[in-house]
Amino acid sequence: MRTPRPLSRGAAALLAVVLAACGPGSRAEGAGDDGVGDPYFPKAGNGGYDVTHYDLALAYDPADRRLTGTATVDARATEDLTALNLDLQGLDVDAVSVDGAGARFGRDGQELTVRPRRALDRDARFQVVVRYSGRPETVTDPDGSEEGWLRTADGALALGQPVGSMAWFPGNHHPSDKASYTLSVTVPEGLRAVSNGEPAGEERKDGRTTYRWHTAEPMASYLATVAIGRYDVHRGETAGGLPLFTAVDPRQRAASRAAVRLLPDVVEWAERRFGPYPFSSAGAVVERPGDAGYALETQNRPVFAGAPDTALLVHEIAHQWYGDSVTPRTWRDMWLNEGFATYAQWLYEEDHGGDSAQRTFDRLYAGSYFPDAGTNAALWSFPPADPPDAAHISATPVYWRGAMVLHMVRRTAGDEAFGRLLRGWAAEHRHGNADTDDFTAYVERTVPGKDFSRVWEEWLYGEGRPAGS
Repeated sequence: MRTPRPLSRGAAALLAVVLAACGPGSRAEGAGDDGVGDPYFPKAGNGGYDVTHYDLALAYDPADRRLTGTATVDARATEDLTALNLDLQGLDVDAVSVDGAGARFGRDGQELTVRPRRALDRDARFQVVVRYSGRPETVTDPDGSEEGWLRTADGALALGQPVGSMAWFPGNHHPSDKASYTLSVTVPEGLRAVSNGEPAGEERKDGRTTYRWHTAEPMASYLATVAIGRYDVHRGETAGGLPLFTAVDPRQRAASRAAVRLLPDVVEWAERRFGPYPFSSAGAVVERPGDAGYALETQNRPVFAGAPDTALLVHEIAHQWYGDSVTPRTWRDMWLNEGFATYAQWLYEEDHGGDSAQRTFDRLYAGSYFPDAGTNAALWSFPPADPPDAAHISATPVYWRGAMVLHMVRRTAGDEAFGRLLRGWAAEHRHGNADTDDFTAYVERTVPGKDFSRVWEEWLYGEGRPAGS
C-alpha cells in the first residue's frame, strides 16, 4: 500500500510522458507488447513472456550516487517472439545477452527492446542478462509523491509502487507478473543493505560489503525494496516460530522501540484473523521521517518513514495477506489492497477494546470521522472500485470507502461467515493475482442465499454517498 493521507500510502505512478500513452502500443510481428494495457499505466509491464526469477547483482556508493547492476531475468515465452521489451527508466545499458549470446537492443523512453539472435518459441524457457549503470532516478507520481530510487540521509531507499522499480532494475514491471528474487548489494563498509526475503550471507572485501537476500515466494516488482544505510538490526521470532528481521535507523531507535516489541503480537493477531502468514519471515525497515513521504508494504518487510504507530503497523502487516500475497491484477483493483488493510485497523481496534468497526463506519458515514470537512467530503468523490485516473488510486475513497464496502459485506454475510471470507479469500488466491470481479464472485459463491447486489451497486461502484447506511 501506501497509506492515504490520514494513514500510510500505497501507490501512484509514473512520469508524465508515460501517462500520455493511451494503450499497450503497436508492435512488429513477433514482438511482445510494450505494455499490458493497464487502465491507469498502459505502458507498465510487457507482453509475450512471464518472468519466473530475477537475480540482481547491484553495487552502490552514496558518495557518487552511482549504481551498477547486472540483472539476470529467467522467463518463459507465452508466444513466439522475435523481440521483447523490459521496463527500465533512465540508467545506461552497457550490454544485453539472451541465453548467453549477445543481443541487439534499443531504448525508447522506459522501453528497453531486446532482439535475440534466434527467435524464441512459445513456451520456451530463456534467460536475459542486462548490464547497466548510472545514477538512478526518482520518479514523481501523478499524485505528487516520489518513488523509485530515493536518496536518504546515509544511503538510499528503493520503493516501487506502482512503477518505480523500473528506476533501479529492468523487468516486467506490472503486478500481474510475479517472480522469485535473488539479490546481492555491494556497499561501502559501515553501511548495510536490507531487502526482502531472507538474509543469504554477507562478504567483506577491499573496504566494501556485499549483502545477499533471497525471496522464494512470488513477488510483484513494486513490492521489491533495497534499503541502504546504517541500521540497528533486530532478529527474533513470533511465539509460533516465524523469524523476524527488523532494521531501524539509529535516530529512530527510541521512537521505534514500542513498534518493534509489538510486531510479533500484531503478526500473530493477523494470523488468527486472516489465516497462516503467507511468507517465510516478517519484519520492518524504519527510516527517518524525511527519507520517504509514506509507508509501503514491501513484501515481508514493510518500510516506514519514521516510527509507526499501532494503526500503521497493523495496516502494513495486513497487506502481507492483502496486496502482497493476493496481489491486484491491475491498478484499478487497488481497493482490494487498501480497503482490506484499512478494515484490518478497524478489526484490530475492535479486538483490543477500542471503537467497534460499526462505530468507525457510522462516523465516516456521518461525516465526522476526519478532522476536516474536505476529507470527509472526499470520501464520496468516486467509487472505490473505479478511481477516475492514476492520480487517485491512493485517494481517500480507495482506503476508507473500500473498508466500508467490506463492512457492508460483513453486515450482509454475518460475523461468522465474514470471518471465513477473510481467511478464505487470502487462501484461495495465495501468492497469486485477483481483481474485483474475482472478489464479488467469491463472496456470492461462499455466502449463498444472501443478496449483495446493493453492496456492489451502491457502495463498490455507486457514485456519491449511498442513501441510508
